Amino acid sequence: MFTLEKKDNKKFSLVITAGDENGVGPEVILKALYSKEIPKEIKIIIVGSQTNFRKTHKRLTNLGVKNIINPNQLEIIDILSNKKYQKISDPYILSGDNSFYYLKHAIEIVKTNSNSALVTGPICKKSWALAGHYYSGQTELLAETCNTNNFGMLFTAKSPITGWRFNTLLATTHIPLKDVSRKLTPNLLNQKLDLLYNFCLKFNSDPSLIIAGLNPHAGEEGILGDEEKEWISKSLLDWKEKNPNVNITGPISPDSCWISSANAWHEKNTNNHHGILAMYHDQGLIPVKIIAQKFSVNTTIGLPFIRTSPDHGTGFDISSKGIADERSMIESIKTAYDLSINSRLFNPH
Repeated sequence: MFTLEKKDNKKFSLVITAGDENGVGPEVILKALYSKEIPKEIKIIIVGSQTNFRKTHKRLTNLGVKNIINPNQLEIIDILSNKKYQKISDPYILSGDNSFYYLKHAIEIVKTNSNSALVTGPICKKSWALAGHYYSGQTELLAETCNTNNFGMLFTAKSPITGWRFNTLLATTHIPLKDVSRKLTPNLLNQKLDLLYNFCLKFNSDPSLIIAGLNPHAGEEGILGDEEKEWISKSLLDWKEKNPNVNITGPISPDSCWISSANAWHEKNTNNHHGILAMYHDQGLIPVKIIAQKFSVNTTIGLPFIRTSPDHGTGFDISSKGIADERSMIESIKTAYDLSINSRLFNPH
């Protein structure tokens, strides 16, 4: 297992996985690491294919892309030569298999090296499945590997206009829409509220939370769905009784829940909230991507270390064209550093 040298023990290290190398992961990494916004005090370690990064660099250079770092300047841990299983001929299955083991290897590096964090490049879930790795996403593999039961997929973004930090946690993640109401329980909501509150404490000593309803108009008193009336509202009251000093509001009609977020993103001196709990994946991600756009970052909370990831997919359709936007990767790196170094409540692993 890779171990940081003694001289680097005091330096914050960021491990970045290439993700699916048929996608835009390597491109946005090379572009992001060229940026002057990346703190110079970070030690960067990449887990991926050295050959692929060199090919990506050459291809981008030939396309006239100038603001990219040369991979020869980077520390790249290439584990491909050590893979002890049958060679795969299909390039999409191979890249899925590689991205799975890049993540597995990166997790072990971060788990065994204190003062470090993880940034993951985007992967293709279908390629993982075709390669025999049946996970609904990187979040679930991270939780399993770290033996974490209470974890959450949270999207955070810092407004370049107002400086306000926008946080949305998903109560349920990568599951079919028809399974959401069955998956939601009072215990799950309690766990997610605990996670969201503790995360928001990193940025504000007195955070206020908003909870979105599950149904249109938050059920309209049972006319459009009975979950809010039957148990969601009571669960929120019960959590409030256990946390009397926390200001929570909800359940709020989902079609208006994020209006205050849009206002806080664009306008200074507004009455800001600090975190929103969405009931399911697209309910939270649609407003997040519309409001924060390329500044949004996916972070897994509840792990023994900080993990962030760009809020976009593999971009197979634009791969190799040199047009992938690196902003979310830059924000992922900056957020991982910010959470790890500047958070009042960060507990080094």
